[in-house]
Amino acid sequence: MKLYFLIALFTVAATVSGQGADQTAIYNLLSSQSQAWNRGDLEGFMQGYWKNDSLCFIGKSGVTYGWNNTLANYKKGYPDTAAMGKLQFTILQVQLLSKTHAQVIGKWHLTRSIGNVQGHFTLLLRRRNGQWVIISDHSS
Repeated sequence: MKLYFLIALFTVAATVSGQGADQTAIYNLLSSQSQAWNRGDLEGFMQGYWKNDSLCFIGKSGVTYGWNNTLANYKKGYPDTAAMGKLQFTILQVQLLSKTHAQVIGKWHLTRSIGNVQGHFTLLLRRRNGQWVIISDHSS
C-alpha cells in the first residue's frame, strides 16, 4: 500500500513540476517577445509565433492567416519605434490544456509619445519540437 502511495505521490509531483516548467517557458517566451518589441525588433517579436501559413491572428481589422502576413500587418501598423512604443504584458492566466497546448489570457499596454494604447489578448500555444509557439492570437 505504501508503494502505491509513493508512486502516486511521485506521479503528481512530476506532473506539477512539468507544468511549472511549461508555464516558465511560456512566461519566458512572452518576455522575449516584449524585449524584442521594446528594441524595435518586429522580426524578433515574431519569433514567438508559429512560422506557418496556418498561424491565426485576430485583431481590430479581422482575421489574418500566416506568419508573413502577420509580420506585414505589424510592420504596417507599427512603422517606427514611436508607433511601437514600449510594450508591457500583464499575464492574467496561463492554463495548460494538455501536454501540447496552452492558453494565455492577458493585457498589453504600449507606452508611447504619440499616445498610449492598451487592450487584452488570448493566445493559444502549441508545443512544437519541444518549444512553445503561439498558433493563434486574438488581440483587441
